Amino acid sequence: MTGHETKTAETSEIRHTADVVVLTPDGDVLLIERDWPPYKGAWALPGGHVDPGESSREAAARELEEETGVRVSADDLREIGTWDQPGRDPRGRYSTDAYAVIVPAGTQITAGDDARIARWWPLNNLPGQPAFDHADILRAAVSA
Repeated sequence: MTGHETKTAETSEIRHTADVVVLTPDGDVLLIERDWPPYKGAWALPGGHVDPGESSREAAARELEEETGVRVSADDLREIGTWDQPGRDPRGRYSTDAYAVIVPAGTQITAGDDARIARWWPLNNLPGQPAFDHADILRAAVSA
């Protein structure tokens, strides 16, 4: 194998993630402030890597609880779609399955894991441009 073939093999690996749009009936969305690069300090949807042996739906529920303290059943997550555009993540090729769930207004949250802060935001007053392509995912969740 030449050096070029090795590089191509390394960069063509696709990593699998899952993200969650958590909404309240009164129009708030749960975002986390990222505590790690890329997009350190930016607001994002809760989510992360799918671990070996779990489905993306299970990963979404797990990541939501790890990053925000919000516990939902994987069965309660409604699939929104898959985002897999090349270049959507500066770390390499990532494909994410996105889910949505509605929780009661006033649901308690606690930042943890990769989240510096977890906070409810009104959908009509978001804190700037979310990290990655999470604005697209959020738009799809709200319009569905």
